[in-house]
Amino acid sequence: MTPQLTPLIGMTLDELRQVAAECALPPFAAKQMARWLYTARIHNIDEMTDISKAGRQRLNERYTVGLKPPTAESISVDGTAKYLFEGVGGRDIEAVFIPDADRATLCVSSQAGCRMNCQFCMTGRQGFHGNLTTTGIINQVLSVPGSERLTNLVFMGMGEPMDNLDAVLKAIEILTAPWGLAWSPKRITVSSIGKLRELKRLAEETKVHIAISVHSPFADERASLMPVERAYPVKEVMHLLRGYDFAHQRRLSVEYIMWRGVNDDMRHADALARLLKGTSCRVNLIRFHAIPDSPLRPCQEQTMVAFRDRLNALGITATIRASRGEDIMAACGMLAGKGRDENAAAR
Repeated sequence: MTPQLTPLIGMTLDELRQVAAECALPPFAAKQMARWLYTARIHNIDEMTDISKAGRQRLNERYTVGLKPPTAESISVDGTAKYLFEGVGGRDIEAVFIPDADRATLCVSSQAGCRMNCQFCMTGRQGFHGNLTTTGIINQVLSVPGSERLTNLVFMGMGEPMDNLDAVLKAIEILTAPWGLAWSPKRITVSSIGKLRELKRLAEETKVHIAISVHSPFADERASLMPVERAYPVKEVMHLLRGYDFAHQRRLSVEYIMWRGVNDDMRHADALARLLKGTSCRVNLIRFHAIPDSPLRPCQEQTMVAFRDRLNALGITATIRASRGEDIMAACGMLAGKGRDENAAAR
């Protein structure tokens, strides 16, 4: 029986030091391994040529690099690419690569499925199948075609990042540490529905940008769209975030999907401005892309423009986000992944 090998991708420097000790390697081998994994981006332990042959043999007996390529891809007419990766719990996950002039953004998943059950999200409709490990998160970053071109990363794919916070924090450490990918935290945005305790940890333990999904300033309406409102009222979320400086080194954004006749009138704009007062945030107004069996419908363009202008007039910076990848089901709220049986049929 072939022994189960442990992936090295997704390990922190401290964890790599433990690996070095287990394999009778000198302590400095941890930084060597980190460089090979996160800078050189090797696929095989034998490529670690500054580690002795005997040391590499001992590593190979217990470990593997652990990179896994996408199992499928879809390319949009606008250049956006959606990649399917092996997930957990019998459900695969999706990552979206968004090229835009000199920027290249990757939207990564943190879970297979989601527990939040937002009514407008296809991920939530499939239920929750499991948390990704840090290996599964970092693998998306390193394994998408064009990975070396990435300029920005957003945790806005499948799942709620605050519901898998330990793995997400480890991924952020690897992305930003000098021994890792050495990115500035300003290249990373983490989106959340607003789990308060976890959100507080994210704000205090990292310097990444934060985006909060609001979608309605009224508690009863938001609860009908996002059941999490009952546990974590958006007023409490914004109160928490007022305690942090988002005016200088980091940014606070509000995500606001607009639906026709639901949350798109001036009453909502005025209430949203009151909710966000004193937060130094900016609002991203998002076009809704219709999903199967949903009564929600996209807002008209002129209504979105009027809503944006009203917020700006009230002192809240608001923009309408450009829509990308709708033709390949890669736009906001449309990621769903596939089950193992569906994957087999697709391939």
